Amino acid sequence: MPDFDVVGVGLNATDTLILLSKFPAYAGKVAFEREILSPGGQVASAMVTCARLGLRVKYIGTVGDDERARVQMESLRATGINLDDVQVRANCPNQTAYILIDETTGERTVLWRREECLRLEPANITTEQIVSGRLLHIDGHDTPAVAKAAEIARRHGIPVTVDVDTIYHGFDKVLQHVDYLVASSEFPVQWTNEPDPFTALETIQDEFHIRVAAMTLGAHGALARVDGQFIYSPAFVVNCIDTTGAGDVFHGAFCYAVLQNMAMRDALEFSNAMAALNCTALGARGGISTIQEAKALIQRAERRTHPDFELRARSRTGS
Repeated sequence: MPDFDVVGVGLNATDTLILLSKFPAYAGKVAFEREILSPGGQVASAMVTCARLGLRVKYIGTVGDDERARVQMESLRATGINLDDVQVRANCPNQTAYILIDETTGERTVLWRREECLRLEPANITTEQIVSGRLLHIDGHDTPAVAKAAEIARRHGIPVTVDVDTIYHGFDKVLQHVDYLVASSEFPVQWTNEPDPFTALETIQDEFHIRVAAMTLGAHGALARVDGQFIYSPAFVVNCIDTTGAGDVFHGAFCYAVLQNMAMRDALEFSNAMAALNCTALGARGGISTIQEAKALIQRAERRTHPDFELRARSRTGS
């Protein structure tokens, strides 16, 4: 029996949330309401979600040695995540993000920086680390390192989920080992140069033989292709305070759903519910909720449906 349910390899960041009563016009000036220091980052926040859902979690990544790194490590440690293979890089600032939050909508604009001294190299990844989990979750940033992790997982029959929103050089070496692609809405279109998102997902899935190819749609939910069919899952209507981290929480919930062998429609619905609940509080991890709270939202909440995605998913089964 592996020591962990999920091993995560990828980014963490410490965010400064800047709350605005209104978003400034270009070259404008506006007073901000509050400034909050908050831990975040793609894979790190997904791993916190997994741990909050009761999974045994290991996180592999790098941090700096500044105050922001201390905030990040304290947050991860408090959640009970195994940090034995987190490397502290001396004289190196942790990844930083300044997140401008429009309080009228909860939408955010992200400004970020990650120093080269935080780069995770393939030599930092070992077989023992990866096979200690039942599932591997990665992002795409340090592409050679996550490609090695994914290759090890594939070789040992460990399913791989990936969160990607940007085109990375050499990312094809990652995709060939991925079982569950859950990308941003922009990634499939950019990767394939195919303007139709349905065709883009289908193209990626068929080329790399990916079990499930999916994309998150923000306020409109998620779309997935599995077994030659498209499944559209609408989002939930909530009182949105801050959308920061919603995608990361979606990915953590999706990892949980995969390990629970949920049907794909149920997995998407559960992940949408967890993401929506996170939007009801400030910060990337401010609204991470329980399984019971997600189920309650699924039972009671209004859905926000994108008519075109719903119609096309019903009518199109793929090849």
